[in-house]
Amino acid sequence: MRSLLRFLFIAALGFFVSYAQAREKTKSIRALLVTGGCCHNYKYQSKALIAGVAEETKVNWKVVNEGGTGTRAQIALYDNPNWAKGYDVVVHNECFANTADEAYIRKITKVHKAGVPAVVIHCAMHTYRAAKIDEWRKFLGVTSRRHDHQSRYPVKKVAPKHPILKGMPDNWVTPKDELYIVDKVWPMAKPLATSKSERDGRDHVVAWTNQYGKAKVFGTTYGHSDATFDDPVFQKMVARGLLWVTGRLKD
Repeated sequence: MRSLLRFLFIAALGFFVSYAQAREKTKSIRALLVTGGCCHNYKYQSKALIAGVAEETKVNWKVVNEGGTGTRAQIALYDNPNWAKGYDVVVHNECFANTADEAYIRKITKVHKAGVPAVVIHCAMHTYRAAKIDEWRKFLGVTSRRHDHQSRYPVKKVAPKHPILKGMPDNWVTPKDELYIVDKVWPMAKPLATSKSERDGRDHVVAWTNQYGKAKVFGTTYGHSDATFDDPVFQKMVARGLLWVTGRLKD
């Protein structure tokens, strides 16, 4: 009798755990989009990103577009030590290359290192470029300080079986966009795809995953043009990256 009761208890517990996990995966993801700064049409990109991701998964978005359109800003969001509380993921699509204050940068990276996942897009890789410390670059997973000209770049999958790249055509060519020159891939980063420079013939990472402390990170250096944000392949890749970092990518 005791064995039967123990069996029924374990079975019931397993059912409720599985049910809770399944319910958690069907809940909307709570995402914070941090955007703004130099050189890009961030209002349009934000709308296109939200619409594109909605094709793949349910997300409740909070958009913070602050700091103006220059290369230097310190936004008020990060004044709160718990600035990411209540969000499942933070998407960084900002461009503040000349912001270099170390204490300010650490306000951001500290939260991610503690476990808040992130998706980083395009000029996030040049944000805080002027800083002497590497903490932001370790968080990103790559170091980049410059880019090649705009062109339509073929994308080569170097980790074709990674679930983030599922559905990406083998012959995908980007809309007109910038190729970022990646000077360093940090040890915890794993390249997913590359594109070849039309200037020097070198392959540069354009999509990758990274582990920063307790946080998973997905990044892509593409995303300069509005056309890229309208591209279904790009949208799907970013959406699957968002699902992957939050642990909700099913296949």
